[in-house]
Amino acid sequence: MKVALQMDPVDAINIDADSTFRIGIEAQKRGHSLFYYTPQNISYREGAIYARGYDLTLRQKKGDHFSLGPLRDVQLSDFDVVWLRQDPPFDMGYITTTHLLDRIHPKTLVVNDPFWVRNYPEKLLVLDFPDLTPPTMVARDLATLREFKEKHGDIILKPLYGNGGAGVFRLGPDDRNLASLHELFAGINREPLIAQKFLPAVSKGDKRIILVDGEAVGAINRVPAKGETRSNMHVGGRPEKIGLSDRDKEICKAIGPLLKEKGQIFVGIDVIGDYLTEINVTSPTGIQELERFDGTNVAELIWQAIEARRG
Repeated sequence: MKVALQMDPVDAINIDADSTFRIGIEAQKRGHSLFYYTPQNISYREGAIYARGYDLTLRQKKGDHFSLGPLRDVQLSDFDVVWLRQDPPFDMGYITTTHLLDRIHPKTLVVNDPFWVRNYPEKLLVLDFPDLTPPTMVARDLATLREFKEKHGDIILKPLYGNGGAGVFRLGPDDRNLASLHELFAGINREPLIAQKFLPAVSKGDKRIILVDGEAVGAINRVPAKGETRSNMHVGGRPEKIGLSDRDKEICKAIGPLLKEKGQIFVGIDVIGDYLTEINVTSPTGIQELERFDGTNVAELIWQAIEARRG
């Protein structure tokens, strides 16, 4: 198949951790060709969706992990598969790319389905499952946020459309910084914040569970660094081998059918203790760590699901 990767700059990725790199390596192994472009190089032109980029060859070799062909323009409708893989923040630039990719999907299979990526960003899809999540609030109004904090005492406050642990704060019962943080966020953007009751179980780790076409295929545990609340690997969280608990399986069984129905082929969910905290559909990661710990080739499972859809 002809495969296009819409992703962040390929020269800057960590080949030992980047999920898009692993997906691309597996695609080549299966005989598929790769084309690469960054999000700013997608365009609508007189009825067609174009991308300006390069034919791409990937190698598992640090310092020499890719080769590019000449810069060229392509119509994305000529491809079999387009991967929507740039990192958030989930801003209007990101959203615009989903609108453009809507125009070629599903004749060209866009992974994950851009319509539902747009409607189900990670911190909002969990609102469909209040019985699985900790107490949660989405609000911009300071008085409303204060009421939530007064009710629950110890909370996590974070940007609604952020990623990688950036801008995540724990506000304990005696913390007096809510108003200052609200003022800081209000000066950056006009978006609401999301608040959740703090879960002490995070000290034992924040589990990343990978689902492929709605089925759980494994998990890694991300343990916060000493003195940190955040467990994201971007900010020093340590990945560990871990299995799926009965509660994890219950959560995956509840959300899996919806993910499959909405074309979310590759998803990473976050579970702390017994609670689902995020459903990551924009640019999930963790498959290389899972492969090292469990020997599970998640990239192969993803391509099997895609190839089945392509017939």
